[in-house]
Parts: sequence; C-alpha cells; structure tokens
Amino acid sequence: MAYFERIDEQTWAPTEHVGGAWNTAEQHIAPALGLLAHLIELDHAARRPHRLPLSRISYDILGTVPVEPCTTQVRVLRPGRTVELVEAALRHGGRDVVLARAWLVAAGDTADLAGTDLPALPDPDEFPAWPAAQVWPGGFIASAEVRRREVRPGRARFWVRTDVPLVDEAASSTAAMLGLADIANGMTVRADPRQVLFPNVDLTAHLFRQPEPGWVGFDTTVSFGPGGHGLTSSVVHDLQGPVGTVAQSLTVRPLARR
Repeated sequence: MAYFERIDEQTWAPTEHVGGAWNTAEQHIAPALGLLAHLIELDHAARRPHRLPLSRISYDILGTVPVEPCTTQVRVLRPGRTVELVEAALRHGGRDVVLARAWLVAAGDTADLAGTDLPALPDPDEFPAWPAAQVWPGGFIASAEVRRREVRPGRARFWVRTDVPLVDEAASSTAAMLGLADIANGMTVRADPRQVLFPNVDLTAHLFRQPEPGWVGFDTTVSFGPGGHGLTSSVVHDLQGPVGTVAQSLTVRPLARR
C-alpha cells in the first residue's frame, strides 16, 4: 500500500500511512509534497522528450486537509527549452491546500567542477535507532524508520527511510525524497509539542544533485525567534553525500497553561 493511490487522472486517495502528527484525522503534509513533485515530473515527461531535472521546489501550505481524496492540477507558468517554471496544486473541498512551484533546469556536464564544503553525514548504521512514534502519533511517522544522533533539542543529524511507496505507480527518487522532507521539523524538537505548537507554513528545497533512492539524511537545526516565528533548516543527504537544502518556516504558538 502506497501513501497515495490514484483514483483518476486528477484525483488521489490517501491511505492510512498519511495520518498526521499534529492531528491523526488530518494528513501529514509530507507525502502530499512528494505527490506534487511526482505530478510535476509526470507532466514534464509527457510534454517533452528531454528531461529537465528539478532544481528547486517551493511549497506553500495553505491549510490542513483531512485524510480524504484530493484533486490535483498542474500548469506551466514559464515554458522553455532549458528552464521551466511549473506550478502544481493539491485541492480539497473546492479550495487549494498546497501550492508548489518548481524550477526545472537543463542538466550539463560539470563533473570536473563538482564539489561542496557541506559536511557529509556518517552512515546510517553509525546512528542509533530512534522511536519517533513515541513522540509523534499518526500513520506517516509510524511508516518511517529513523536513525538519529541528537546534539541537543533543536540540533540533530538523522537518517530516514520508508518501505511505503509514495504512489501506486513508478515515481522518481527525487519525488520520494521530497515525500519525506517535511519530517525534518519533528525530528529534533526545541520544545515539547504537548506544550508548544510549531507547524510549518511552507517548505523550500534546493537541489544541486539528484538524490539516489533509499536513505535520506538530514543535518538539521531548529531556531525559534522571540516573536512567534521559527525556522527549521536542513542539509539533505543521500548515501553518496549532500544533495541540497530544505527550509521550513514555522509559526510558534505556546499552548495556554492550565
């Protein structure tokens, strides 16, 4: 069983593995972000013979969505031979709940120039298993295997993988990775989520290399400001090394003490 199963060309049904962490009756938004990336890549492949890899994707999360079928739509905002800007929407009940905008940029041979000073992560086997489901409820968190080394609350390095496919059809390793990326905000919390809410309102991923399938690594820092805003910043890895970054803007809301 995948996170999403196709009903028709534009409609998708979430499965039990999509249950959210803040509210199990709502979707964890992570799989939906992967779904929209998958649909952007599908649309792109259907329109042109030569693929432009996804370089950046930015998601705006407009609201919560129940674990119910949703519709999707993809449109090209800026067509081009070497650079395209494409938008995708996830809709429920007649309203947009997630909007994604992706830049797809032509590949080139820069192997002689390749390099980064972003530090690599130790292999997953060097990290202890971490029972994320003891901190967060919901089908999505339960579907993920996590290996984590936390430096302190709000600062950790960890690896995540799942044996649940993103969709019930072939999907790229990039879409699958983006279907896990939103997990970063809950893997090293600065504050007890029973006392403070800190959901993210967006997610932006920049990729300088297309990821390999399998484990997804995160080198993550969570920051809270004094005025109710926060930021979760991650360098994202596969087993070969860094592939890019992910950033999530947070709304930080202390719960009233009883």
